[in-house]
Amino acid sequence: MNCDLDYYITFDSFKVGATQAKFVTDKCPKGNYIWLKGGPEDNNAHLVAQGQESILRPYIERGDIKVVLEQWCKGWDPNEALRHTENGLTVANNDIQAVIASNDGTAGGAIQALDAQGLAGVVPISGQDADLAACQRIVEGLQTVTVYKPLAKLNRAAMELAVALATGKDPMTAINPELGVWAKLDNNYKMVDSFSVDVTPITKDNIDEILIKQDKFQTVEDVYRNLPRDQWPKL
Repeated sequence: MNCDLDYYITFDSFKVGATQAKFVTDKCPKGNYIWLKGGPEDNNAHLVAQGQESILRPYIERGDIKVVLEQWCKGWDPNEALRHTENGLTVANNDIQAVIASNDGTAGGAIQALDAQGLAGVVPISGQDADLAACQRIVEGLQTVTVYKPLAKLNRAAMELAVALATGKDPMTAINPELGVWAKLDNNYKMVDSFSVDVTPITKDNIDEILIKQDKFQTVEDVYRNLPRDQWPKL
C-alpha cells in the first residue's frame, strides 16, 4: 500500500471471502452468526471481509441471518478468535448456527470455543489457506470449508511476469490466462496493474482429489493422521 508499485501478483482476496460466506450460508441460510474478520492491519483482511459481506448482506437485510458478534482478530490471532467466539456464544446463550472465520487459524480458535460447548462439528465454519490442521479438521467433520490458494500457480505467474520484463515482452499478455486475470487495484497511491490467481474451495468432498492427489499440497498420511486407517482414502 501507498507506494509507486508497477505490478502486483496476488490471490483474489475478495473471492476468498465470498467463497467462504457462500459455503456457510448454503449450509445454514438462517440463524445466528458469529463473524470473525482477519487482522485489521492487513489490507487483505479488509478485502476478504468485503467478499464475505457481499454474500451475507442480503441475508442480513432480509432478517434471515443475525450477526450476534462481529469482530476483527488482530494479527489473525487464533487466541483472539477463541475469545471472540466465547463472547458470541455467551451473548447468544450458545444459540449459534454458523461461524464465518476468515482463515484457518481463526477457524481453529473458534472451533476450540465451539468444542467446549459441544458444538464442534455441528456449526458450519469457514477458513482459508488449506493449513494442515484445517485439512485434518475437514476430514474429521469439524470444519466445513477452507479456501485453497494454489501457490504453484502464483509462483508460475510471478516467473512468467519476471521473464517478460527481462526480455522486453508485454507482461499483460505474457502470463498464461489460465492462471488468473488482470485487473487494476488501488493501493492508495495509484491504480496498479495486478494479476489475481483464482482460488478453490476445499471440502470433505474434494480434498482427496484436488489437494492430495492432483496438487500434492498435503499428503494422505498427514491429513488423515487422526482417523483410523480403514477411513483413509485409496488414492
